[in-house]
Amino acid sequence: MSPMLRTDRLLLRSWRPADRQAFARMNADPEVMDFFVAPLTREESEGFLDRIEARFAEHGFGVWAVEEINTGEFIGFAGLLHQTFEASFTPAFEIGYRLARHAWGQGYATEAAREAVSFGFERPGLGEIVSMTAVGNVRSRAVMDKARDDP
Repeated sequence: MSPMLRTDRLLLRSWRPADRQAFARMNADPEVMDFFVAPLTREESEGFLDRIEARFAEHGFGVWAVEEINTGEFIGFAGLLHQTFEASFTPAFEIGYRLARHAWGQGYATEAAREAVSFGFERPGLGEIVSMTAVGNVRSRAVMDKARDDP
């Protein structure tokens, strides 16, 4: 059982079977996936979620489903991804987040990212957490900047 994180407005929780459809819908949205190679098919989305769940089993933490507390609605994911591709800064844990388009512009990504970063430094005692995005992804860059600043 993975730890559950809570902010004033969000619950970062374990994945439920009912999240899979909303997760696939979010990953298929061309605007949400604008800075990726392409939107994900349902099968690719299922595979991605399977890998997320496997990382929880491996590390005891990872990428949580993000739920808006007031509505109980799944709005995306946030958490710590173990990156092992070849780069000067890997292996490393990366803060990752993706929200459904209707949840943008409300500060949810920053709120969830801050909570995941706090968890990473405090609970498993990670010494470093990295973040990365496409140069042109100004929204994600803004979240990264805010997430590393004190609230």
